[in-house]
Amino acid sequence: MRRLLLTTLLAATWFLVGAGVAAADPPGPTNYLSEVTEIDPATPGIDVEIIGGDSFVSLTVAPGVTVNVVGYAGEPYLRFLSDGTVEENQWSPSKYLNKDRYADSDLPEGADADATPEWIVVADDGSFAWHDHRTHWMNDMAPPGRGPGDTVAEGVIPLLVDGIEVDVTVVSVWQEQPSSAPIMLGLTLGLFLAYAAIRRRGKVVIGVVLVLAIAATIIGFFAFASVPGETSPPWSLWLFPLTAGILAPVVLAERPRGREHMLLLIAALDLVAWSVLHWGWLWAAVLPTSLPFWLDRFVAATVLVGSIGAAAAVVLAVAAPGRNVSFRPVKL
Repeated sequence: MRRLLLTTLLAATWFLVGAGVAAADPPGPTNYLSEVTEIDPATPGIDVEIIGGDSFVSLTVAPGVTVNVVGYAGEPYLRFLSDGTVEENQWSPSKYLNKDRYADSDLPEGADADATPEWIVVADDGSFAWHDHRTHWMNDMAPPGRGPGDTVAEGVIPLLVDGIEVDVTVVSVWQEQPSSAPIMLGLTLGLFLAYAAIRRRGKVVIGVVLVLAIAATIIGFFAFASVPGETSPPWSLWLFPLTAGILAPVVLAERPRGREHMLLLIAALDLVAWSVLHWGWLWAAVLPTSLPFWLDRFVAATVLVGSIGAAAAVVLAVAAPGRNVSFRPVKL
């Protein structure tokens, strides 16, 4: 039963991570910050903000207010009803162009700005978030001839609020590169933990893996919960380190006999995988998380080096068995 549970846990990790990555184009680290600079005319009952630096537009509508979001070709794209229901026009070209940050999506047959709208409910709480290509830099290459502090994009999202035309202006600005101090401090702490794991081995490796797993899980969960569900944040943000945090204590148990090295190595490699997926978060100016950006970078750098050291410690324990290689508790 224990073996079945562990196998199921690992399989679920990879399945959910793969599903989260493939489902959509979630918010990610970026060097640009988009902000709403004007709502003309000033309109009570609506709240517009940018999610993930410049990734998504989030619109929240008060009860009793109706809002229509106009698509790129002037077609009806989204509508917010007075009871909080949010609907999306399935024949709006904007629906499909907004699946990818850079509009790298094919339009299905029938998607046409002049087609009769077919409305599908996408939310019921008066709030919804979507990629809007009028609010961010539309290229993965840096804007030529510009640098930090420069405006890279400016656009207007047209709305109809209770039948009145409202223009939401959004400006995106290139941000300064973040300080490298949190990264360097994290790498230093990670090297210390890696050295302790390799030098001491034994239960020290379990402790290192468990501490790193807890820190990464907290960081990942906050990032996952910081953005709306419709933006499809990846499960890998917290599921990889959570798996490692579950496996590490299992090694301390009376069982599985003789499989402690394998389980601990899997736990360490889960953390390495999380760090690799988190690599871009170290260097970007704006991160899609509600936590301080410096804290995310510090933890990510620590986990990267510390988990590699923990994995190396397990491999060395198997390849060159000797003192302090047992991961089993000492019976008193």
